[in-house]
Amino acid sequence: MDSLSQLALGAAVGVAVMGRRTALWKSAAWGAALGTLPDLDVFVDHGDALLNMVLHRAESHALFWLTLIAPLVGAGIARLHGEWPHWRRWWLAAWLVLVTHPLLDTMTVYGTQLALPFSNHPFGVGSIFIIDPLYTLPLLFGLVLALVWQRRHGDRALRANAWGLALSTAYLVWGVAAQQHVTSLAQASLARQGLQAQALLVTPTAFNTVLWRVVATTPTHYHEGFYSLLDEGAEPTWEAFDRGPALLAAYADNATFQRLHTFAKGLVAMRAVDGRAHVSDLRMGQTLTYTFTFDIGPAAGPSLAPQPALARGGRVDVARALPWLWARLQGQVLPPPR
Repeated sequence: MDSLSQLALGAAVGVAVMGRRTALWKSAAWGAALGTLPDLDVFVDHGDALLNMVLHRAESHALFWLTLIAPLVGAGIARLHGEWPHWRRWWLAAWLVLVTHPLLDTMTVYGTQLALPFSNHPFGVGSIFIIDPLYTLPLLFGLVLALVWQRRHGDRALRANAWGLALSTAYLVWGVAAQQHVTSLAQASLARQGLQAQALLVTPTAFNTVLWRVVATTPTHYHEGFYSLLDEGAEPTWEAFDRGPALLAAYADNATFQRLHTFAKGLVAMRAVDGRAHVSDLRMGQTLTYTFTFDIGPAAGPSLAPQPALARGGRVDVARALPWLWARLQGQVLPPPR
């Protein structure tokens, strides 16, 4: 999720765990700081654009490592504030703030390597967009009320924060339920068309959980569609696009390609651009404006010498995309901007 959401979640969890044992501003401030800590891995340069992508949300998001450092962090905070009798509570607060960060990230489609060092599987539910105001605003509203009311209305302040956490969590549950509903519709639609999909992706479009993007892959094509919960029809509107099967076959054993292919769970496509092989992660963005596209070598086939991947992601035309998003969300069946 975005940094603001993680900051708000961390602060709200800190306040909820510490309660009246310390000043609310302390638990909120430490919660906000620890809630953003795992994302500092974005400043680590691995020397390759593709590596920087797949190694984000890795060790810094692993539940094992975060659990190991939590008691040290909790003890340090307690010692700093002269609150040693509460160090175990600070430990619990630090642990919950740290682990809820990657757990929230896991609800997005990107891929979070929760199980390191035992497994590098990129977990990603994909039931919420990376920025969604309906998730973040309840957290912020409850937290602000708690901080404003803390002196005169102690119990009410804590309840306001708890309500913010409850509403944001309920929104996550709603997202999963909506995703399952759209998944069932997409599977039925593919079956009616006689399409045998190798993989099926169902994930929300930007800033909402009403309009969903669906992608189904076959060996030669991927089928992209959109479905709004306000649509009158009972299935997505699909378009078919070439996956670049010749390039996929040529690069099948290439280490750079395999790294992205594994991370994206096979949801990739390739095309030749000016004699170069470009591979796109189909999970984020949409056709022609994928967030992550990489130049990984000559279109004629992999070079014998290893080559670093170069970022080639597309840019969204916001002036066209946002009006389309709003209209399509309301159930107007319109072709996406290309």
